[in-house]
Amino acid sequence: MLDQQLTPRQIVAELDKYVISQDKAKKSVAIALRNRWRRQMVQDELREEIMPNNIIMIGPTGVGKTEIARRLARLARAPFIKVEATKFTEVGYVGRDVESMIRDLVDLAIGMVRSEKMAAVQDKAAAHAEERLLDILLPPPPDSEMPSHFVAVDEHGVAQVEDEDSSPQQRYERSREKMREQLRKGQLDDREIELEVSSDAIPMMQVISPAGIEEMGMNLQDMFGNLFPKKTKKRRMKVRDARELLTGEEAQKLIDQESVSREAIQRVENSGIVFIDEIDKVAGKSQGSGPDVSREGVQRDLLPVVEGTTVVTKHGMVKTDHILFIASGAFHVSKPADLIPELQGRFPIRVELESLTAGDFVRILTEPENALLKQYAALLKSEGVTLTFSDEAVHEIAEIAWQVNERTENIGARRLHTVLSTLLEDILFDIPDKKVGTINIDRDRVREALDIIVGDEDLTRYIL
Repeated sequence: MLDQQLTPRQIVAELDKYVISQDKAKKSVAIALRNRWRRQMVQDELREEIMPNNIIMIGPTGVGKTEIARRLARLARAPFIKVEATKFTEVGYVGRDVESMIRDLVDLAIGMVRSEKMAAVQDKAAAHAEERLLDILLPPPPDSEMPSHFVAVDEHGVAQVEDEDSSPQQRYERSREKMREQLRKGQLDDREIELEVSSDAIPMMQVISPAGIEEMGMNLQDMFGNLFPKKTKKRRMKVRDARELLTGEEAQKLIDQESVSREAIQRVENSGIVFIDEIDKVAGKSQGSGPDVSREGVQRDLLPVVEGTTVVTKHGMVKTDHILFIASGAFHVSKPADLIPELQGRFPIRVELESLTAGDFVRILTEPENALLKQYAALLKSEGVTLTFSDEAVHEIAEIAWQVNERTENIGARRLHTVLSTLLEDILFDIPDKKVGTINIDRDRVREALDIIVGDEDLTRYIL
């Protein structure tokens, strides 16, 4: 769930670290995220009546729609999945049906809850794994075969014979405790042991089925997995690797899988978020034949999922009534009005993202925590080279990228990638053979590298 302390203003501040401009989109997304928590605080009678206000983001490519979704996934702390609308087809055609996005969302939620529960039992699982390791390193002999003395190995690998004054069981316990101490200090980490691990391989079966029955493959796998006895195989590995593997196995034993499924489904139903990208690619009227025959069909199939329906998954039934859907598209060829009216009504909040200016490009190059200039500087630092850009050079790069977008196709901030790649191509190629400590990129160097290409429109189209 979204943390109570994370206000819409704080959500926008977090998005500002990675996405430049687009304040309207950030504000809408921040309100939608906060409303997920607000709804949980409402009394039970009214809570079920509060439906999420789904959002559709409209704007040209490269302005930050997908980046907002990526950063949103980290902020949401809730089941979140990003899907491409173009991957779905109408039921009856080869491809994935739209309900598979909910099944994928549940699988993600299962992994999220399982990880949390495994972290909660990690200490107990580590203790159990330690006992299993000690059983392998110093197996407990049967009572009838209890020897008169035990041999422990010190940190130098020298055998230490236990005294014979105490009972065999006491001597065994002392040897085991010495071994435990060495294990915790890491003195046995490099020793190799033989471990039995489960083999997940089951007889392979190929299921050829139309869309909508991909769940059959999973259920068949579960069925046959239970039908055939589980096989184990012996592997030799170092103690440090065995400890990690055994801790994972013990953690799985300590977790109730049914409670994991119940909690995951509850999270999906109450705080799940689905981001549908490229929704404009399924907008428009179908012609009845050809490659676009299932466009409107995808919208019709998407409608009940967005409106609220019950989707069957292998973990249980999932209601989609309160899942938040955020759609985005460039809408270059089509427009939002080309979506079927019922689907338009299910996305009441429309946010238009603005085209980026040269000033925005300057900020994109310098301000975000993952700014492109910082990325290239980090790459060259691995070669022992310090890469710097003057302010004039940064403005020149931004201006060139903006000009190329205006004269050719506007691909937004993605143009900066192509401009910088062309600018730094020779440097990235030659630098391993040249011992250079510092490289400074100034305006003249930018113009020298790019002016000829920018001046020739044909070259611009094919290179930038």
